[in-house]
Amino acid sequence: MRPPAFWNLEPGRFNLGRVAFSPLGWLYGSVTARRVAQPATYTAEVPVLCIGNLNAGGTGKTPTAIALIQYLQSKGLTPHVISRGYGGSAKDLTRVDERKHSAREVGDEPMLLAAFAPTWVCADRTKAARAAQEAGADLILMDDGFQNPSLHKDASIIVADAQRGFGNGSCIPAGPLREPVGAGLARGDLLLTIGNAAAQTRFDTFWGGVVKLSHARAELVPLQTGMDWTATPFLAFAGIGYPEKFFATLRAQGATVLETHALDDHQPLTTALLQRMEADAARLGAQLVTTEKDAVRLPTAYRRKVLTLPVRLEVKDWKEIDALLNRLLK
Repeated sequence: MRPPAFWNLEPGRFNLGRVAFSPLGWLYGSVTARRVAQPATYTAEVPVLCIGNLNAGGTGKTPTAIALIQYLQSKGLTPHVISRGYGGSAKDLTRVDERKHSAREVGDEPMLLAAFAPTWVCADRTKAARAAQEAGADLILMDDGFQNPSLHKDASIIVADAQRGFGNGSCIPAGPLREPVGAGLARGDLLLTIGNAAAQTRFDTFWGGVVKLSHARAELVPLQTGMDWTATPFLAFAGIGYPEKFFATLRAQGATVLETHALDDHQPLTTALLQRMEADAARLGAQLVTTEKDAVRLPTAYRRKVLTLPVRLEVKDWKEIDALLNRLLK
């Protein structure tokens, strides 16, 4: 289900939806506050770095995890990833094997992350952390779970989309937030905003005044694969938190995008849905294209029919992240 448009209206702007749902939003935020105040039930023997967010839906946590994995590996470290495997059916502790598992079993994000580092899926994050440290991790990256108190976090990076910021500033269902901005930022160690220069300026305009913690900036850039994106028209589809960002990135490569399909985040790519999009693409004389995260959910029969535009996180300055990692690993 796509979030309502009023979630992402500027804070301070009159918003009937926000007003109507504000009592429920206050209640949601209060419940979250009580939850995060609970003491952790397990502390790992190696540092745990949480990559989380305040907003419901995608903000760029997976590209952030990939960038951190590669950065840590370049320093000779062995990070492992733990995830609850949202969207997957696996109930027990599972080490993700992209040759053996499917996104339907372990979730699309763990499938993507497993190509870069050992990745463990379990609804109980404490079990996943134990398994990771026993398997040789010297640092655990916790994918999401900023509001989950069960596992002690040695540090947390809060990831935000610079263009959307924290939406209208209200909690679900009055806005996109899992918890109030001030309370969430107070528990974080570093804020990472993702977007181009204009988006970063917009974020500073609306939210700069509430940011009291270390702040790093990054941008998602297409991975250069040698693909000529100007050579053919496309029908683009994406089931991520912010599909429009993918469509804009594709167009920025010079691609002619004839039609777009904005799907729900993690939406199953059924054969029926793909057949309809394939027929639409044929009618337009277009090529199907999607994101990396969506591509891991494709049925085998469609993996050669759909192109992928991979992106990577380009951190503007690693200074603040380095300082955080140095504190964790000293």
